[in-house]
Amino acid sequence: MGAGEQVGTYLLNALNARVGEFISLRRDIHSNPELAFEEHRTAAIVAERLEAWGYKVERGIGGTGVVGQLVRGKGGKRLGIRADMDALPIPETSGVAWASTKPGLMHACGHDGHTAMLLAAARHIAENVQFDGTLNLIFQPAEEGGGGAPRMMKEGLFSKYPCDAVFAMHNMPGLPQGQLYFRDGATMASSDYVTVNLVGVGGHGALPHRTADPIVAAASIIMALQTVVSRNIDPLDMSVVTVGAIHSGRANNVIPGVATLEISVRSLDRAVRKKIEERVKAVITAQAESFGVKAEIDWKPGYSVLVNTVPETEFARAVGDELVGPERVVRQGKPLTGSEDFAFMLEEVPGCYLMIGNGDGDSQGSCMVHNPGYDFNDNILSTGAAYWALLTQRFLVA
Repeated sequence: MGAGEQVGTYLLNALNARVGEFISLRRDIHSNPELAFEEHRTAAIVAERLEAWGYKVERGIGGTGVVGQLVRGKGGKRLGIRADMDALPIPETSGVAWASTKPGLMHACGHDGHTAMLLAAARHIAENVQFDGTLNLIFQPAEEGGGGAPRMMKEGLFSKYPCDAVFAMHNMPGLPQGQLYFRDGATMASSDYVTVNLVGVGGHGALPHRTADPIVAAASIIMALQTVVSRNIDPLDMSVVTVGAIHSGRANNVIPGVATLEISVRSLDRAVRKKIEERVKAVITAQAESFGVKAEIDWKPGYSVLVNTVPETEFARAVGDELVGPERVVRQGKPLTGSEDFAFMLEEVPGCYLMIGNGDGDSQGSCMVHNPGYDFNDNILSTGAAYWALLTQRFLVA
């Protein structure tokens, strides 16, 4: 066994020995989920723990965000590690003993586990890891569509806590338990959200010629939008245009005056993202005009394409190899069509966003995120924490 393997084994054993404390903490956070920018209880737990372990703590950055900083030696290197804290407005059906106690809310994406993993690492690092430099632990609110990352940045995250590189980790159901998954380059999709109000002329269903029917226009628009990806975008460039909702009318003999479409747009390339916006707007406008209907388009830019930088991702892979062995590391996985506001941090600071397998097959950990039956797999908590401890040790080498 080499020296690197010995360090990895030691860390895994050390974190396993005290993981029960953090499993209990994770389940407590799971039982008490909080939505975006409402993570007051969770943030208080994080801040109090960090302070007790000797971190300099700032509360309230980005609303309910917390940053814990630990400085050792005289080294100039600065490392950032981020975990997210918010839950989702989904009623839980997991049936676990620690299920949500708040009706309609649950930790359906594992942010409770991400927070507990980084706290477990924080304690081990404070008590056992020698390093030379500055460690910034970033506990972020409002990842689930709330834009907590850009808000923390706007309030001075990286000016107050400069980082040479920043890293984050997300659990992934469907991957084997504890497997580490990396990709450099474009890794997660951008996300934009579009609301379209089609304003026509309502009237009696028996007299359609005296109306401008927004429902017929909406139907034509929905079908025409399918050609944006299939006929305007290179087949090798991932892109998605999904009409997720249509709202109009209440009676079968009344043609309504307005129909509303809700559309989700995703891509893995900034130029493709712009092209899709141009084509979607053009298709909607032209189709609406052809039916004598006015289209009011509200385009809401969402999260950016998440791009992992090559050197930092290669460093992160090497840490994974050392911790769990190359056989449990996916070196260059496929990109993901989900979105992440860690993308904004990576636009300002180089770094890497990686995945850790939550479980596959028929295990509880294989239930996909954002599903009412989902739960974070506690068996990966010590592996994730050990990864952060080793990454700190290697990045801020004494």
